[in-house]
Amino acid sequence: MEPMISIKNLSKSFRNGSVEKQVINNLSLDIEKGKVIGYIGPNGAGKSTTVKILCGIIDDFKGEVEMFGKPVGADIIEVKKRIGYIPENGALYETLTPIEFLSFIASLHDISKEEADKKINSFLSFFDMLEHAHQRMNTFSKGMKQKILIISGLIHNPEIIFMDEPLSGLDANAVLLVKELINSMVKDGKTVFYCSHLMDVVEKMSDEIVMINDGNIIAQGECKDLLKQEEVDSLEVLFAKLTGNTEQKERVSKFVESY
Repeated sequence: MEPMISIKNLSKSFRNGSVEKQVINNLSLDIEKGKVIGYIGPNGAGKSTTVKILCGIIDDFKGEVEMFGKPVGADIIEVKKRIGYIPENGALYETLTPIEFLSFIASLHDISKEEADKKINSFLSFFDMLEHAHQRMNTFSKGMKQKILIISGLIHNPEIIFMDEPLSGLDANAVLLVKELINSMVKDGKTVFYCSHLMDVVEKMSDEIVMINDGNIIAQGECKDLLKQEEVDSLEVLFAKLTGNTEQKERVSKFVESY
């Protein structure tokens, strides 16, 4: 089966004055249809940069990136029609209401007004946001805004969904809804590229784990296989071990004593 996403020797660096920082270093990865890929790593490891390249937000990179069997840069508009992107801190037009904003997003995807109205009402009801449908979003909490971001990334029924810390600000009930929604989408053949620091969520939801550090893949495979291979009992412990952060308890103990 041809992979939905194919990355070969991807490299990306950023320059700050005379200093050049290598964020991604010769990364290669194939992702099959109908999978949840847990893409994890420390802050600054290159997770969000990878997602932005795949979504066509960053285009000056080295290497090859294909989606749906074609280079991303060949027809980025067509690619964006078939993907959904849910960032941790996306920009909302906060003076608009959810109805106004989501109607605008739907129009960008050429969804008819009748279909858009139906989808918007259905999503808002699903996320318990229907009573806030005509309220200005600049009055919303972080969690309420995040629900609108999630809806905006899914409203056009994308084939691949990129989620970069999608649960940020959500309460426990909303987190459960999103997790069940992801499970349902995958059963329907969708592919989910999931970035998060919440190891317990990634461990339970992902078909495959890809762990990066300093722009390099340091572990890849099914979670149970990786845990067995490294002789640890949780993804959290594995993450600490492979990223070289195994002294947290000692650091906390010393800090508390000194404090």
